Amino acid sequence: MFAALPTGAVADPEWRRAEALRRALHHHAWRYYVLDDPEIPDAEYDRLFAELQAIEARHPDWVTPDSPTQRVGGRPLEGFEPVRHTVPMLSIRTETDTEAGAALAFDARIRKELALGPDDPPVVYVAEPKFDGLAIGLLYEHGLLVRAATRGDGETGEDVTQNIRTIGQIPLRLRGAGAEIERLEVRGEVYMRRDDFEALNERQRARGDKTFVNPRNAAAGAVRQLDPAVTASRPLSFFAYGVGEWPAALGDGPEGGTHWQVLQALRDWGFPVSDLVRRCEGGEALAAYHRDIGARRDALPFDIDGVVYKVDRLDWQRTLGFVTREPRWAIAHKFPAQEQLTRVLAIDVQVGRTGKLTPVAKLEPVFVGGVTVTNATLHNADEVARKDVRVGDTVIVRRAGDVIPEVVAVAPPLPQPRGEPFVMPSACPVCGSAVVREADEVDHRCSGGLYCPAQRKQAILHFAQRRAMDIEGLGEKLVDQLVDGNVVRGVADLYRLGLSSLVGLDRMADKSASNVLAAIEASKSTTLARFLFGLGIRHVGESTARDLARHFGRLDAIMDASVDDLLRVPDVGPVVANSIHTFFAQPHNREVVEQLRASGVHWPEHDGDAKAEPLPLSGKTFVLTGTLPTLTREEAKARIEAAGGKVAGSVSRKTDWVVAGEAAGSKLDKARELGVPILDEAGLIALLDNPGAVSPGSDSDPG
Repeated sequence: MFAALPTGAVADPEWRRAEALRRALHHHAWRYYVLDDPEIPDAEYDRLFAELQAIEARHPDWVTPDSPTQRVGGRPLEGFEPVRHTVPMLSIRTETDTEAGAALAFDARIRKELALGPDDPPVVYVAEPKFDGLAIGLLYEHGLLVRAATRGDGETGEDVTQNIRTIGQIPLRLRGAGAEIERLEVRGEVYMRRDDFEALNERQRARGDKTFVNPRNAAAGAVRQLDPAVTASRPLSFFAYGVGEWPAALGDGPEGGTHWQVLQALRDWGFPVSDLVRRCEGGEALAAYHRDIGARRDALPFDIDGVVYKVDRLDWQRTLGFVTREPRWAIAHKFPAQEQLTRVLAIDVQVGRTGKLTPVAKLEPVFVGGVTVTNATLHNADEVARKDVRVGDTVIVRRAGDVIPEVVAVAPPLPQPRGEPFVMPSACPVCGSAVVREADEVDHRCSGGLYCPAQRKQAILHFAQRRAMDIEGLGEKLVDQLVDGNVVRGVADLYRLGLSSLVGLDRMADKSASNVLAAIEASKSTTLARFLFGLGIRHVGESTARDLARHFGRLDAIMDASVDDLLRVPDVGPVVANSIHTFFAQPHNREVVEQLRASGVHWPEHDGDAKAEPLPLSGKTFVLTGTLPTLTREEAKARIEAAGGKVAGSVSRKTDWVVAGEAAGSKLDKARELGVPILDEAGLIALLDNPGAVSPGSDSDPG
């Protein structure tokens, strides 16, 4: 593959530059991939890389096996060549008892086999995470990576050198003293970080390709690609955890060398070694390590399925030796499995607080992630279809920590015949309202927001908030008690509450109850815009509610409006129009509105903008910044909107006025930069009192 170096090349200045670039790029790759502490920006690395590529393009016979340019590419393989391991890659015995006793039993066995008595010091171990990836052996000769092989059956693996070269964390040339070693085989794990795995699956979904079940399968599949370019496109990482052959260059420690020394040497030579590796003295320390890593497991950026204990002293490892195909000096202590197989008994649909419908698989009970699981989410209808989950299928269920269990894939072989494909119901399984799914959205939703029992708490909290009906004191804890105690079944029931209904609830004495009832009574007098916003119609925020109230003037006109009628409202598009029309088409929602009216909730009505003169500040945009002398931000906003204006959050060339108070910040600077007219509070009030007296271009800048 690589030709011998032509005579005289070493004397060529361009050759010397290429060598300097290779050394620099190796150094910076080590800083970036292994230490996560880059010294130069990505753009500078790319510039150096491009310069080396250009030199090698002019002199193809100068390309070296360890050149950074050789990480990516290479011709696709027809198959993987077998590789016989000089030192077998044996598997470690697994202890499935996840309790502390497994660590203590391992320590007791080691002490017995080493003939250590109770007065002898504790055995020193190295404890490491058990990475959930693909084991790889890396062979280096004179510091250069010459071969990478999978574990295979332990005796013979597959040559995956071209693919392994694409992983940035694996050095092509060893650093420091490692470059002088005649022959060294390093062993470690190729894995995929969780964030990289999620990003990869997102890209797969966007292209309509099959997604991967878990990071381990994704990593293993990437390493075994016949086209190295495909491997290079997959985000793989690596941790070194040992050696197959250790050279004399490691030196002899006071006890004939230790595994800990091996790991430190590997780190010095350019390999990433996990920061979670620890030296532990005795069985109790091993058990404590197992508990500590188990507690941190779900917060780690990569998957592990247990920890590994190894006797630290290498001479003791040789003394203990092997049994069948396993070392006696090491053991894997597992955590509760995060994935298990079970069968789907049914697929139900749950309705969430916001009306979202979620398909849920009802499962044969299975112990996974430390608990017995009987339900697992299927996310949405598209996910059910993509994974093709059906009743009767055997599926892989995953649970990590406190994460809701999910069905990640159907496990072959498939039953014959299979159940019917899942179909999302057209009516809400809780309240019977129509189920809607808007264009470009993955979720189905119940349209009976005011009526649906599953959405009661969310609907009441939204209705009562300050920007809607402003019922002070009606917070989440009180709403929980009212709904859970079946005192309130919907927003209309709020106006039927009496003192006896509230007194006796947690933290609700006579005075507190009276204050809540007074706030409910006061909320009866409101505005049409606030009432519309309080109904919780999907996509109808405060601004849209004001536009609807201004345009139609009357609630009945809005409830009876067609989609075409709604589309005539400024800034109302097809999605919003359909949402409003669907909401009021539900008899349940209309019934709740009538109950609220009958309870005395009222607001001023008018003939609407369609039949009235436009408001004086219609189409004008304001931005508020700083603290005004007498008006609060909400009061200023309300007065501007009552005159037809809109209040935006940022300054642009489309802004008509900026209203600035004390301690105005960057928005005021931006207004001056763009030449946007600036008003103080007095200027704003003058404009509101007489909109024709001040025109854009007038300025009462307080600064």
